[in-house]
Amino acid sequence: MSQTDARPATLPDPRRWKALIFIGLAQLMVVLDATIVNIALPSAQRDLGISDGNRQWVITAYALAFGGLLLFGGRIADLWGRKRTFIVGLTGFALASALGGAAANTAMLLGSRALQGVFGALLAPAALSLLAVTFTEAKERAKAFGIYGAIAGGGGAIGLILGGLLTEYMNWRWTFFVNIPFAIVAAVGAVMVIHEPAEGRNRNKLDIPGVLLVTTGLVSLVYGFTRAESSGWTAGSTLGLFVAAVVLLGAFVLVERRVKAPLLPLRVVLNRNRGGVYLSLGMAVIGMFGLFLFLTYYLQVVRGYSPVLTGVAFLPMVAGMITGSTQIGARLMTRVPARYLMAPGFLTASVGMFLLTHIGLDTSYPALILPGLILMGLGMGTAFMPAMSLATYGVQPRDAGVASAMVNTSQQVGGAIGTALLNTIAASATTSWLTSHATAAAAGSPAAAKALQFQGMVHGFSTAIWVSFGILVAAATVAFTFINAGRPGSSGAATGAVAAKSDEVPVLVH
Repeated sequence: MSQTDARPATLPDPRRWKALIFIGLAQLMVVLDATIVNIALPSAQRDLGISDGNRQWVITAYALAFGGLLLFGGRIADLWGRKRTFIVGLTGFALASALGGAAANTAMLLGSRALQGVFGALLAPAALSLLAVTFTEAKERAKAFGIYGAIAGGGGAIGLILGGLLTEYMNWRWTFFVNIPFAIVAAVGAVMVIHEPAEGRNRNKLDIPGVLLVTTGLVSLVYGFTRAESSGWTAGSTLGLFVAAVVLLGAFVLVERRVKAPLLPLRVVLNRNRGGVYLSLGMAVIGMFGLFLFLTYYLQVVRGYSPVLTGVAFLPMVAGMITGSTQIGARLMTRVPARYLMAPGFLTASVGMFLLTHIGLDTSYPALILPGLILMGLGMGTAFMPAMSLATYGVQPRDAGVASAMVNTSQQVGGAIGTALLNTIAASATTSWLTSHATAAAAGSPAAAKALQFQGMVHGFSTAIWVSFGILVAAATVAFTFINAGRPGSSGAATGAVAAKSDEVPVLVH
């Protein structure tokens, strides 16, 4: 097949690369917000008098609204128009951020975080689906998704750096206010240069029962893991939330099989390749969130790093992600089947995680932590790039928004599960270790007791990182087993019409 034959029938939008700048900027803002507030939280807690019991809600309110409403946001983008949804999401996110920065009390801060989650659930799937319908030529799609994957993968670490700088040198409120210029630039750029293909719109009515069932089901699931962290896995409230999540999500599947215009057409997730991407990506994010969480505490509490230095310590991982995504993933995506990038990528990240299981009270950053972070970044960047592209590749244009939303949903739900699951494991391991060494702590000096406390903390972190290592290996196994698509885009452009009818990923199968 010649290059000419492989080109799309319609000419690409001449402003598509400018559009990528503003789509990427919006995605960076959303990803940043998942971590930038974490470092600022202690300062915000002191200023506003937030109780220890309520401080987790600054994080959880965002996760619940975002994770619970993503599928709804994705379908709104399909129905209402992706460009319009994108601009509304940006505007609402900026206003919610301004409200958070000006918060005078706990309720105002928590309300602003929930609103950020609501508008983020509109913005994130609209951004990814705009990318999916804007870049259709194979090599350009690979490059565009490489850049987008680097932003999605490295944005969390950048949030830690920026959060540290703003908190240490300005004020915690600037971790909210910083979103406003991001949103203004992205919105103005979207109005000026983003063009959405008209044929991609979905004119069906909104599936209200599906919206209610999936939103309440996902909120129950995310909240259940949050409750498990504070109340325990066997508490009645925790088990009740998990049971409710299973019932509600099961009912959602039944409804989606029967309604004429489903919120989530099951063809989107039952496709072997997309299903494999959603599952493996969600699992990998569980492991990544564990790393951010525990390494941040390790560097600040045990090693005494400042917030800024902690953020700078993550920079090699960001560099690794950008390199893996743009130089490895994007270059090989049109030559190598996706599973031969995703599975080795997750395994490379797991090797980095394995190195980090060996942290101790006086671990050398250059000798152990640095290579671990670089391997994590390279591996995740290489895997994220084809994952982001394959997750929306071959879907019918009218389903692009909801397919994009599933990528974000798997990441948000994975992040919420990872935070609660790994935090519980770390806390249990620390408690067990300290209990077994209680006699030594009682007999020693205050300095020795503090050292034992830190040792117990490090033991807990190491135990949880071991679990993250296992989850990343499992993610690699899922990616290799489920994903059987060939080189994304190698023949896709020529078979796009067939794909639109059959909803099969238009690639060679190995």
